[in-house]
Amino acid sequence: MAMTRRQRARAIRAVQYAVLIAVLLAIVLAADWGELRRAFLDAEVARSLFPDIITTALVNTVVYTLLGFGFGLVLGVVLALMRLSQVPPYRWLAVAYIEFFRGVPALLVFIALGFGVPLAFQVALDRYVTVMLALGLVGAAYIAETMRAGIQAVPKGQMEAARSLGMSHSRAMASIIIPQAFRIVLPPLTNELVLLTKDSSLVYLLGLSLDQYELSKFGRDALNQHRSLTPILVAGVCYLIITVPLGHLVRRLEARSAKAR
Repeated sequence: MAMTRRQRARAIRAVQYAVLIAVLLAIVLAADWGELRRAFLDAEVARSLFPDIITTALVNTVVYTLLGFGFGLVLGVVLALMRLSQVPPYRWLAVAYIEFFRGVPALLVFIALGFGVPLAFQVALDRYVTVMLALGLVGAAYIAETMRAGIQAVPKGQMEAARSLGMSHSRAMASIIIPQAFRIVLPPLTNELVLLTKDSSLVYLLGLSLDQYELSKFGRDALNQHRSLTPILVAGVCYLIITVPLGHLVRRLEARSAKAR
């Protein structure tokens, strides 16, 4: 007797569950849990990381990220407006910037600002300034495209209504269009903040003192010191402390935006 479509779907789902359970059982039986516990869950090693991993590494990671995001947001808005400008040279400059920094790895930007610029111009950039510029320059290229899409998503009637009330184009853009665009693009901007949080791990290239360590550098040095992967696991958990609430915020904002539409 031929199976109905619902019966076939149930049979396929049952096979998938069976395969998943078999794989999990194979992993559980094959793994050396004692060795895994020693390597990843050494309580003594984890205890030795506190409170420094919170008061120094986690705080520095947040500071580096906020500096980069703040600079990138301001520059990204300017680039988005240049991208939409009626003046061709502004558009050309914005397109060239966006394409360049979206195509170049953030690693190279950190190296250029940390070593190339000081050598070329004989200037010593402050560590926080270097991090802000490196993260911000890369983030601005992505934020600019996000903001451009948000500005274009605002109904054209909003600008026409503002101009009919006697507002100049720049005033209408600043007080009417851009605030509405921010509400539209808030979820993807939050995603960019998450990406910059992870890119802040590249700060280690600049050479850091102990009080300037971020989570990845702190975890790597602790790994070499204790010969255990526990510090890497703890650093990963600290990253999740930052990124998971941001991810939840993105979902909330997307749901609210969809409900408003």
